[in-house]
Amino acid sequence: MKRCVQYSLLAPTLAAVAFLTGCAGGPTNDVKAEPEAAATSPRLRSTGSVRSGFACCNLRYSGDQLSEPNYAQLPFIPLGTPVLIRAIDGTQAIVEIDGRQMSLRPDVAQTRESVTQWLDKAVLADDPRHKLESFPAGVRAAIQSGRLIKGMTREQVIMSIGYPQVDDKKGLGAPSWRYWWTSFESFYVHWLRDKLKKISGNSETVKKLTYQ
Repeated sequence: MKRCVQYSLLAPTLAAVAFLTGCAGGPTNDVKAEPEAAATSPRLRSTGSVRSGFACCNLRYSGDQLSEPNYAQLPFIPLGTPVLIRAIDGTQAIVEIDGRQMSLRPDVAQTRESVTQWLDKAVLADDPRHKLESFPAGVRAAIQSGRLIKGMTREQVIMSIGYPQVDDKKGLGAPSWRYWWTSFESFYVHWLRDKLKKISGNSETVKKLTYQ
């Protein structure tokens, strides 16, 4: 009988402790906790926030996959196209282009760049089409066709065929840039005083890359 009386006296206290423990951050199924969890997830932390911008250059793609090495034989999304970055995690990015969801998955065997580093170059805050309009007609037409002509600047070549694979020590100031036509065939762009001097590689590939 004495034990029953003690339990009846303790029961309200135990219930109060359990309630306060739950309020202090114990396990809960309350859906209000989800936004906080999402805000600290690795995906959102890696990008800072979902953002939008414009394609820096002609971005090659295959199906719903953006081509990180920008294989020049592939079709491309024109520079200046609006791009919405939906999400990024450690291995891929999900973007929306013209209402179409696409993904980017860099090949770690071919690049040292992270997904975020690639997007920082590929997605610009300002629309590059404004600058494109200031170029000579021949250069503008070459870029819009995804090809090259002699005399182009480094910036103009990037706009047309994307960023090259360059020597880490020389970077974009190197006297030549390496690109890929396919995953098995590369070609080179050579510079003379920061103007495009020539393209070297398979003769058929060079012909396809040259704007006439």
